[in-house]
Amino acid sequence: MAPTPISRIIIRQVGFLQPLAWLAMGWRDLHRAGIVSLTHGLALTFIGAAMVAFARHQFWLLAGALSGFLVIAPVLATSLYALSRALERDEPADWGVISQTWLNWQDQRLNRWGEDYWRMLRFGILLAGAATTWVLTSAALITLFAPSPVHSPIDFVHFVILAKDGWLFEVWLALGAVLAAPMFASTVVAMPLLLDQQVTLKTAILTSWRVVLENPAVMAWWAALIIGFTLLGLASLLLGLILVIPMLGHASWHAYRDLVRVEPLSDEAP
Repeated sequence: MAPTPISRIIIRQVGFLQPLAWLAMGWRDLHRAGIVSLTHGLALTFIGAAMVAFARHQFWLLAGALSGFLVIAPVLATSLYALSRALERDEPADWGVISQTWLNWQDQRLNRWGEDYWRMLRFGILLAGAATTWVLTSAALITLFAPSPVHSPIDFVHFVILAKDGWLFEVWLALGAVLAAPMFASTVVAMPLLLDQQVTLKTAILTSWRVVLENPAVMAWWAALIIGFTLLGLASLLLGLILVIPMLGHASWHAYRDLVRVEPLSDEAP
């Protein structure tokens, strides 16, 4: 059964420098949550390292896989949103929050595997499908059009970025942007909203698009900051992701709080 509408959603407009405040608040939450938050960064860094080890001689595949990580990151950061919400409410930001987020994630409902849970899961499946599509597209483009096999990062620089024809890297970036832009617009506040309110998946995605359409410059700046910090994390032999992942996850919660206001439709609404 779809959730009954009990509120209306209002989109706020924010200043251009507000994403810097989100990062500052994200860093503060990382410090306050401590090891519980850092564990997310450690886990995703380990997964990234496993991907690199598995495909270290197939960079044509690894390039798409690492960049596709950005597509599914909003789902992976769900418990980071929950930690920030707990800190916001002066509640313990501990492992109990993580357990409740992934097993019984909304209002401690008795029906642990009810519709609330499956909406989040369906959204994750959709994003995983989009990420897989990009990985396969990226791999096909590089293997078919690179002048020589791309087995290492150096090969990627020589035969893709610095290719003599000068178009392969541009096409690779353009195709990535074609996928990434609508994915970012669909997810920028969708997962925090699904976690925080009893709304449909359609409402969460449309709200996310409304946020982008009403704050286009700010959202472009926020996307650039996310990409920039993620690239720094990847360039530091993945070690920087230990801090970058939780900081961006917490910051995304504060972005949602600044951009979206949910008001009850009536005094009787819970």
